[in-house]
Amino acid sequence: MTTTETKITELLGIKYPLFQGGMAWIAESTLAAAVSNAGGLGIIAGGSAPIDYLRDEIRKCRELTDKPFGMNIMLMSPNTEDLAQLVIDEKVEIVVTGAGNPGKYIDAWKQAGIKVIPVVPSVALAKRVERSGADAVIAEGTESGGHIGENTTMCLVPQVVDAVSIPVIAAGGIADGRGVAASFMLGAQGVQIGTRFLASEECVIHPVYKDLVLKAKDTDSIVTGRSTGHPCRNVKTKFSKRLASGELNGTITPDEFEQITLGSLRKAVQDGNLDEGSFLCGAIAGMVNEVKPCREIVEEIMAQAEELLSK
Repeated sequence: MTTTETKITELLGIKYPLFQGGMAWIAESTLAAAVSNAGGLGIIAGGSAPIDYLRDEIRKCRELTDKPFGMNIMLMSPNTEDLAQLVIDEKVEIVVTGAGNPGKYIDAWKQAGIKVIPVVPSVALAKRVERSGADAVIAEGTESGGHIGENTTMCLVPQVVDAVSIPVIAAGGIADGRGVAASFMLGAQGVQIGTRFLASEECVIHPVYKDLVLKAKDTDSIVTGRSTGHPCRNVKTKFSKRLASGELNGTITPDEFEQITLGSLRKAVQDGNLDEGSFLCGAIAGMVNEVKPCREIVEEIMAQAEELLSK
């Protein structure tokens, strides 16, 4: 078996076992189609976006690529029920879920012929979704951007691989072929990459956001939201540092935190607002130093992984 032929490529009919992370407000039709056209799996982020907007994005993506693509459904979204129905109505081939257990939707999705791949932060949830009928799982370490668990990728992936019989995709802290090769050594059959695609030509985030990612060093990520029970990894800015210290010393209550951060990701993505924006980003951002087309990113990563694994 090579890095380009795994149970994941077989299951989904894609060239490379590489998913683009379903980053809320960021991963839309242009980015998803570019990654799918490059041989990976592009994913449109559901987030809490309006259903009409997402329906348009799915249809746009179909016009831009004839390859498989997926949609990410964040199970904490207020409109999860509608999102769950939308993917059935629009015949989306693959659903990736995050932030919870998708058990109650899996039967309906499977009946509609949808492949279901939940993101899991623990062995317990991996086993549970396998029993519910998931086709594969994404074991995501705390290194990733956005909503995170506590376990690291290095520790989580092999434990999930040992615990389930469905294919495991590694996520969190992967930005080049070395990360892919390491993931395969841990037993993964594929990888999910988010932060690297923030610095792709097809990613439509505000230039200020792109610039922050490109300039980030190894120590420039910070976790906020621990006090609310929904920790998120961001790029260090004055805003994220103020949030983190306010949580720590108790000057910002969990309720105040929720109010301050409401809409903060959109402010980062669309407005590049440094004073009120949450610039979500993985701990691997220090390795992301140049903007390239998605095709180049995907092909470079996979070629490097292939070379390392063939040694």
